[in-house]
Amino acid sequence: MHFKSFVSLLAMSLCLIFNVQAQAQTNFPEKPVKLIVPFPPGQATDIIARMIAEKLTLAWGQQVIVENKTGVPGMVAGSTAAPDGYTMTMGTSGVLAVNPAVFAKLPYDVTKDFVYVGGLAITPMIVVVSAALPYNTVQELVAAAKQEPGKFNVGYGGVNNTQHLTGELFKFTTGVNMVGVNYKGSAAAVTDLLGGQISILVDSMAVALPHIKSGKLKALAITTLERVPQLPNLPTVAESGYPGFEGVGWQGLVVPKGTPAAIVQKISADVSRILADPDMQKSIIDKGMVADPRGAGPWSEFVFAEMKKWKTAATQANIKSTE
Repeated sequence: MHFKSFVSLLAMSLCLIFNVQAQAQTNFPEKPVKLIVPFPPGQATDIIARMIAEKLTLAWGQQVIVENKTGVPGMVAGSTAAPDGYTMTMGTSGVLAVNPAVFAKLPYDVTKDFVYVGGLAITPMIVVVSAALPYNTVQELVAAAKQEPGKFNVGYGGVNNTQHLTGELFKFTTGVNMVGVNYKGSAAAVTDLLGGQISILVDSMAVALPHIKSGKLKALAITTLERVPQLPNLPTVAESGYPGFEGVGWQGLVVPKGTPAAIVQKISADVSRILADPDMQKSIIDKGMVADPRGAGPWSEFVFAEMKKWKTAATQANIKSTE
């Protein structure tokens, strides 16, 4: 065979292979897709996962099956799955940014094991106090705390989680000396705030919202960069004299490293379209969250910036765990 003929045949073969691969990726998915949720059923991340799974099932004509595999096992399962797009994992502020910031060692590597597909939702945190306290703004609270260092206790709905680090970031940013109190969950923290055992709570807006609307708790600020539709008149911490402050929970999708770019882009684009729907946005707002339709590129940048931010916050607050 002449060299030119060989080159032509090779080129035709490569084109055929690439066309077959492109066609396969264009037709994705051709079978059911698994969505791993590293949290228990009924938790905020699980709720968002099931909402997006339902919409993707309709869009793709293939069932998206939610599988709850709580904690590290879920992340390991997601990172070691075949890189073909048929296993997605819910990536959150906790498992992707907070865990690497506070744990000395993890069996998954957030920088090497995953491709970041796109955002789903933002979970705003909120700074609230008992309605009996005389403070109505962050400025008033900070001024009082600086006059009497150590007087106030601030509760967090968990330990080594986004609520905990957001509260510590708030203390560091405002320069106040308050005693942090970690609870096993948000319900216990809210109960103690209502009962007067603690003065302040930093937790998810969804947890505090019913008590704010009933008048039992007083909201001082939201921790997002922009105001939220659920409480449009409530200023942000950033507006309250601390520009750039942001401490939020978030959820998005990741797939194993090595997943073809065309599949990643298809999932990302389809999810963004779903999140652009006003009815979907309203459903997410009703759950106490805000839709985050950022695609693969912008969301990846956001997530890696969050990793750095929470690592710094954990170091400043000397928060670490070896478990």
